[in-house]
Amino acid sequence: MVPHTRFTNMPFPINRPRRLRKNENIRRLVRETRLSIDDFIYPLFVKFGKGVKEEIPSMPGNYRYSVDMVVDEVKEARSLGIPAIILFGIPEKKDEVGSEAYNPKGVVQEAVRAIKKDVPDILVITDVCIDEYTSHGHCGLVKGNEIVNDATLHILSKMALTHVKAGADMVAPSDMMDGRVRVIREILDKNGYTDIPIMSYAAKYASAFYGPFRDAADSTPKFGDRKSYQMDPSNSDEAIREIELDIEEGADIIMVKPALPYLDIIYRVKQEFDVPIAAYNVSGEFSMIKAASEKGWIDGEKGMIEALISIKRAGADMILTYFAIEVARFLKHGL
Repeated sequence: MVPHTRFTNMPFPINRPRRLRKNENIRRLVRETRLSIDDFIYPLFVKFGKGVKEEIPSMPGNYRYSVDMVVDEVKEARSLGIPAIILFGIPEKKDEVGSEAYNPKGVVQEAVRAIKKDVPDILVITDVCIDEYTSHGHCGLVKGNEIVNDATLHILSKMALTHVKAGADMVAPSDMMDGRVRVIREILDKNGYTDIPIMSYAAKYASAFYGPFRDAADSTPKFGDRKSYQMDPSNSDEAIREIELDIEEGADIIMVKPALPYLDIIYRVKQEFDVPIAAYNVSGEFSMIKAASEKGWIDGEKGMIEALISIKRAGADMILTYFAIEVARFLKHGL
């Protein structure tokens, strides 16, 4: 790549940068970063029942859907051109080992079947983590007060396999257990699913911005916190090590989560790795903009667009966002 030439010999008044900001048509011509509907993955929460559409109080405009209702929402997403969704399950019962996570007739597995039957041309991604399914709310099995790593891997691999057998197009492990990408890749390959990609939550930070999601999925830990497996927000080099390991284990796409407080991580990862990069515009980021908009403190639509552009500008190739429907309507219809 040829480095940019700096205009060191063209001072004011010869060089006037405002010439290229004079009106919207000029600004459009020189715009460096553009949002596209192709950029978005829409997260959805699914539960058992029929005709269920429960609004999530801390996430305005987002809902917990029964399987039949989530299909309708996916149809709406597809009609707007959104290429992909990611599913999170809310089971009817929980236990210490999250057994509903790998039940072939579990809620996510049933939702995948229904969606692929009625909306076959949308990409269905499934979150692979047991926190929503365990009675203790942690992403790994618990022994005493310790989150155990290696015993959890078997559960995660079984969960991923049931998702793919149900028809999932991609799996996305979000647990942050060491080695989970490798065991998932191995079990998928062993069962003939060599063409199923893995999107790894490779740099997932222990963040305060997950609160509304935990409300939506009823997945708040019943004791302690997740700092022994999610990353320290102070660390950048560690993210590079985590991502390198996941790529070596077979990850096809890597993710940084959250997005907005970690734009520097997204940028650094983009510079250091030649793989597709996802960024998760998480629930707390979404809800802050919505809350400020409802208070009249900011223009919510402009805030939404500015936040998403910043994630794309930092280097994300795709963005998981609860704004997906809203921003798709904006981009498609100007609504």
